[in-house]
Amino acid sequence: MYQSKAYRRWVQGQGLISFHVTLKESDLYIRTSSDLSTRARKSLLKHRHMLEEYIIKHPSFATSLKPIAVTKSAPAIISKMAVAAAQVNVGPMAAVAGAIAYFVGEDLAVYSPEVIIENGGDIYLKSLTNRTVAIFAGSSPLSGKIGLEIKASTTPIAICTSSGTIGHSLSLGKADAVVVVSKDTALADAAATAVANRILSPDDIQNGIEFARGIAQLMGVVIIKNDQIGICGELEISRTNT
Repeated sequence: MYQSKAYRRWVQGQGLISFHVTLKESDLYIRTSSDLSTRARKSLLKHRHMLEEYIIKHPSFATSLKPIAVTKSAPAIISKMAVAAAQVNVGPMAAVAGAIAYFVGEDLAVYSPEVIIENGGDIYLKSLTNRTVAIFAGSSPLSGKIGLEIKASTTPIAICTSSGTIGHSLSLGKADAVVVVSKDTALADAAATAVANRILSPDDIQNGIEFARGIAQLMGVVIIKNDQIGICGELEISRTNT
């Protein structure tokens, strides 16, 4: 079922073409230098097909809430999800949105010097200019008021968000938003889930930050619960006007 993503109305900026590509659970909002919607849909079909075919043969891949071993012949998207999940001790499907954004993004990057893909709060970003990424945190008073300043020189990069109060993705916690920045999009997605699972109240923010600090390859993490926020890593934070 389609769910409205009001935060997409916050997107500003000139010079890029915007389009949507949807297929089953995947709902990608994409910005590129030219209309690559046909290529994007073909890429999404390709990677979803590999994912679905693997799940038919190995159904536990789709249901496990813990890391799971995959076959040596598994497609690249399956292996990437499995590795990310193992790093943070969650099920591999915790990395699916980020992995799809990554593989579609890499496919489109061959044809466009700039690619922005947002897939259910998980972003693959390749940019020639510095960008501000606002944080959507549901009913938190901080929602839309804080942004991450992303330098073009750090891209391609991932900015992935997990929440226990908004969206349809499984979360064992109640965080309004956990945002993870990493060069690895699948890992950022899985790590956001793992950290968010630990946040039930503002009192848990510090423990979530300490857990995040123990995850290799993360550039930074933001945790929001109600009107409280925790931040760690190499992040530049700014106020936004959304």
